[in-house]
Amino acid sequence: MLNYDFAFSPSARAVQAERGSRAAYAKREASHDLGNTITPDIAAYLAQANSAYLGTVSADGQPYIQHRGGPAGFLKVVDDRTIGFADYVGNRQYITTGNLRDNPKAFLFVMDYANRRRLKIWGEARVTTDPAEIAPLADQEYGARIEQAILFRVNAWDRNCPQHIPQLFPAEAVAAAMSELEQRNKALEAELAALRSRLERKDA
Repeated sequence: MLNYDFAFSPSARAVQAERGSRAAYAKREASHDLGNTITPDIAAYLAQANSAYLGTVSADGQPYIQHRGGPAGFLKVVDDRTIGFADYVGNRQYITTGNLRDNPKAFLFVMDYANRRRLKIWGEARVTTDPAEIAPLADQEYGARIEQAILFRVNAWDRNCPQHIPQLFPAEAVAAAMSELEQRNKALEAELAALRSRLERKDA
């Protein structure tokens, strides 16, 4: 179906045919489209994300991938076809910004390492410095200074299997789990000490 064209170019389909996977993907294309609207489950996935990779291409075809991050939920759902996020002051190279001036086609790759999930989103993006467009995308408790924002129009999205995704956990989640284990360990040690004390008194 049409929106699989965002994922599978004629050359990609040719390689699939050469290597034996074309029939399976052709069947998949015939049975359902890629998603092209932000469904509630996709919105929930984005609300948990604290980082993403944004791919752009220059006018002469030079690809570039830039990491973008912030507090969980920094990727905001603007409407059912648009994702927006505040773009904070960084190293001031402006490669992504320059690429989007020449070529609006863009790609978002949103990883969930803890749960070994990934979301691929094809679309078109634009940079905005309009305060009215930036304001809904700001996270008030995040201290970084906003320079601009990026609005990403979704053309298609797809999810992949967890194969080969390493399972990684945020440092704060590990710290919280360790703190909980430490508290449980202290409670067990206190319980054990109380038991020993009772046994010693009984034997005395």
